[in-house]
Amino acid sequence: MSYEIIDADGHVTETWEQIARHLDEPYRRRPLQAPFFPQDGWDRRLIGTMGGWAGDGKAWIEALDRGGMATAVLYPTLGLFMPFLRDGEWAVRLSRAYNTMLHKEFTSQSPRLRGVALLPLQDPAAAARELERCVGELGFVGAMLSADSYYLLGHARFDPIYATAQRLKVPVAVHAAGTDTNAVGHEPFPKFIQAHTCSHAFAQMRQITSMMFDGVPVRFPELSIAYFEAGSGWIPYFLQRMDEEFEKRGAAEAKLLTEPPTATVKSHPIYFSCEADEPLLPQAVAYVGADRIMYASDFPHWDNSYPKSVKELSDRADLSDADRRAILAATARKFYRL
Repeated sequence: MSYEIIDADGHVTETWEQIARHLDEPYRRRPLQAPFFPQDGWDRRLIGTMGGWAGDGKAWIEALDRGGMATAVLYPTLGLFMPFLRDGEWAVRLSRAYNTMLHKEFTSQSPRLRGVALLPLQDPAAAARELERCVGELGFVGAMLSADSYYLLGHARFDPIYATAQRLKVPVAVHAAGTDTNAVGHEPFPKFIQAHTCSHAFAQMRQITSMMFDGVPVRFPELSIAYFEAGSGWIPYFLQRMDEEFEKRGAAEAKLLTEPPTATVKSHPIYFSCEADEPLLPQAVAYVGADRIMYASDFPHWDNSYPKSVKELSDRADLSDADRRAILAATARKFYRL
């Protein structure tokens, strides 16, 4: 059976040199260095034996054709670690340069490639202005905020970003980065396998807790929000845990919420991505609906399984045909307003 495929979360493998070419003066004269990749020394690609590369529009169009995908929405790789920069002005300039690069070298090459804006959490007002530019001038279809950071995204300091996204009718995607979630002040994991096991799911649980109990969905009821690259198996468990906390303490400590978190997810435009082969995907679909879950290739990162993942999801016997069609394309089309 044939399905339309929309990749809700693909990645570009941008380089320092690509970003530097698009820096404004005088910032392009700043010494080129690894500006936001964590200095942990871990070999994520195991000496080049895992993952691939997609450093320009041509490579991504070829990747689309390999897996029969119609469209891919592109996220950064190095830019995922932007929030760990201490120099806020530098983060703003790097974000702008990355977004310009994404447009010129990727999304302008084909209508099948769509971009999301990398936004600097260090300066929410500047981030909101950059989102305006990216949507209005570059045709981007959303905004990305990194889940891995020193920041809690439910804080009111980020309201300029949410207000701008809601007004522009573009979604905000909270994207996991895959670094050491203990880096904010506790003993760090010694090996990447330990950090990567925890980082994506723990970071998303941290951010959905912050955003939910600080009332972001209530304060911005028309804002579409997604939590990417943590799979879907955690959704029923963690939403139920949040419901229990809300029942006991919500009236005192989550006053903006008018209904439990599970009900809030179902009554507001809140979305998630999934892994093609995860065994608990049917339970997540039953809990929040296939119209809230999207296929994400994660290509070309070291742990992606594209194009195999397309066939795995298309062939799943534990999902209905309608569920497969929603997850493979319809939900992403709705989320990004494609």
